[in-house]
Amino acid sequence: MGKIYDWFEERLEIQVIADDIASKYVPPHVNIFYCLGGITLTRFSVQVATGFAMTFYHRPTITEAFSSIQYIMTEVNFGWLIRSVHRWSASMMVLMMILHVSRVYLTGGFKKPRELTWVTGVILAVSTVSFGVTGYSLPWDQIGYWAVKIVTGVPEAIPVVGSSLVESLRGSIGVGQATLTRFYSLHTFVLPLLTAVFMPMHFLTIRKQGISGPP
Repeated sequence: MGKIYDWFEERLEIQVIADDIASKYVPPHVNIFYCLGGITLTRFSVQVATGFAMTFYHRPTITEAFSSIQYIMTEVNFGWLIRSVHRWSASMMVLMMILHVSRVYLTGGFKKPRELTWVTGVILAVSTVSFGVTGYSLPWDQIGYWAVKIVTGVPEAIPVVGSSLVESLRGSIGVGQATLTRFYSLHTFVLPLLTAVFMPMHFLTIRKQGISGPP
């Protein structure tokens, strides 16, 4: 094991990275309210794990989506637990994200020189809400169907381009299989990819500039 570690140490300087992480100064004013971002990250990790597990059984079609959820809840070993954790953890993630954004705004954490931290954080916040909206539709029950119909119908109020935006979101004039396919793709591929890009940027800027002080 020592030789393996030495091989990686020679090439990656693992000890230097570990010393930098361990020696990072934490301001004395930091309390639980400054940990809301980390709690949100923990919730996201839970979502990734439980969501990935459910993709093995969920069928994103308008005829089988609801029955596949029922199968997960009643037939799959611990499926009820995985789905319940995914559902409730999603709500907690949104709540923690709102509290985190509120804390940053109220304490002035968005001001110079932390503008990029704020911008990447807002993008991640929008992604979090989008995760909730798209995930809500995947069981394709009555609640999910009408939620999608209402949400995708909102852009229709925009002059000139409203109808085109609605059709782009739905994949057709009405809500159907194309809509579910698009929402499934957004929920399981596009949004995770977007999050994977902006989350490291967010944490790197925090690492570089440090935690903001009290107002």
